[in-house]
Amino acid sequence: MFALMYIFPFIIQLVTSFKTQSDATDNPLSLIPNPVTTDAISRLADTKFPLWFFNSFWVAIIVTLGRVFFNSLAGYALARLKFKGRDALFTAVLAVMAVPGIVLLLPKFLALKYYGIYNTPTALFLPLVCDAAGVFIMKQFFESIPPSVEEAARIDGAGTFRTFWSIVLPMAKPALITLTILSFQGSWNELGHFIIATNKDSLYTLTRGIAGFTTGGLGSGTQYPIKMAAALIMTIPTALVFILFQRFFTQGANAGADKG
Repeated sequence: MFALMYIFPFIIQLVTSFKTQSDATDNPLSLIPNPVTTDAISRLADTKFPLWFFNSFWVAIIVTLGRVFFNSLAGYALARLKFKGRDALFTAVLAVMAVPGIVLLLPKFLALKYYGIYNTPTALFLPLVCDAAGVFIMKQFFESIPPSVEEAARIDGAGTFRTFWSIVLPMAKPALITLTILSFQGSWNELGHFIIATNKDSLYTLTRGIAGFTTGGLGSGTQYPIKMAAALIMTIPTALVFILFQRFFTQGANAGADKG
């Protein structure tokens, strides 16, 4: 019963995407479009929605790859390398996790303006390629790997990076899969950062563009079908990523439980 309650809004979203404007207004909770039409999806093609979709896609790919790489490096350094101030640095990472993201929007905006990348493609992804939560996840997983594995690699002559890249990182597959899913979904659904990163509609992502739809960007009227069609298409990539990696995500969760 609760599962049906949870998916009911998604069903309404799907059905409304194939309704006419009048049908969506008169029968908003009806589960049968009358008549069935694809006009809403066709209208999206005449807006900048395809460009926004492309922007969201390449930003999400770059952010995901960046977070997987840099968070892994940082997590390994905090878990294994001994250097002065390591504990203080990790405490700072935890402190960043405790700060609400909205509080950091103004400092981010000032930083983007100071470095001269505001209203550029770089501003969309550069501040997002590393995050505190990802560093924490990787650090905790690396600490669960026996140090004897790395000691054997060093005896064979492997350096620190070679040990990390060839020995430790492949063993962290469950954590990497989890980080990949969270990074892609997080960057795909991000809105606050993209609001302060640009005001050019040619650099809008889906979240920024669809937010404009809901605030009158489509003209007068409720425009429920086209709004729901946009939200439906936006949902598809994150759903596919989760479906493709669900088995690995579950294995990662089970592995963590077994270690505990």
